[in-house]
Amino acid sequence: MTDKIIALVDGSIYSESVCHLASCIAQRTQAPVELIHVLGRREAPDKTDLSGAIRLGARTTLMEELAALDAQRAKLVSHRGRAILEDARAIVDQDGVTEITTRLRHGDIVEAIGEVEDNARVIVIGKRGEAADFAKGHLGSNLERIVRAAHRPVFVAARAFKPIETVLVAYDGGRSAMKAVDHISRSSFFAGLSVTLVTVGTETAETRKNLTDAKALLKAAGIEADTRIVPGQPDAELGKMVDGEGFGMLVMGAYGHSRIRSLVIGSTTTEMMRSCKVPVLLLR
Repeated sequence: MTDKIIALVDGSIYSESVCHLASCIAQRTQAPVELIHVLGRREAPDKTDLSGAIRLGARTTLMEELAALDAQRAKLVSHRGRAILEDARAIVDQDGVTEITTRLRHGDIVEAIGEVEDNARVIVIGKRGEAADFAKGHLGSNLERIVRAAHRPVFVAARAFKPIETVLVAYDGGRSAMKAVDHISRSSFFAGLSVTLVTVGTETAETRKNLTDAKALLKAAGIEADTRIVPGQPDAELGKMVDGEGFGMLVMGAYGHSRIRSLVIGSTTTEMMRSCKVPVLLLR
């Protein structure tokens, strides 16, 4: 059953926000939360041979000591992973979610998601990982890989979580933007939220019709949406709207056309993502 909210926690400063966002989605959709921590390959025991040309007896002793250290390190890494999951579970539990499971995975994070996403409603991940304080100008190294590979909507948590009441939807008429509107129309998460559809660019008969059609789809689902066409560059104008009007989240297609093309690959929207201080829901 495709109803779990998969939340990826790594112990970074974004993990608490990921937990609160997952709780928010769970409460609005009545879906269970699964918290996952992935022990990446870099955290696996180091297999480097440090014994060099040491004589046989000493070499054997050293290799035994190194093996013991490897085993101890692997145990500590696993204990840390379980502690991260326990902390995350406590946050989600305090938020009032009753159905919570945890899972410690080994290996590549994208492969781990591929194994569990068939049972997922959405995937929640922080914008940046454990090096967030040292790489404030960069998106997390795993974010692009996950957005490219995931077949489920990806919710990107901001550094701090705030309750969501208003939603800005970047709409360019492309396939992924249409998919985003369809997702909104079908998801109970958006019930009762204030939704604004915006196209950034030149107003034409086509852009106006695209917005009218999208608004009609949402209205048929019981969601009243405002529509706007705003001139300018998408990254700048979307950022201004989010900051200036206090939108609680942004929804957009990860891959579209025109100037909102390709969220992570394209430079304009990547810049907007770096500076956006609210959660972003991506659909591809």
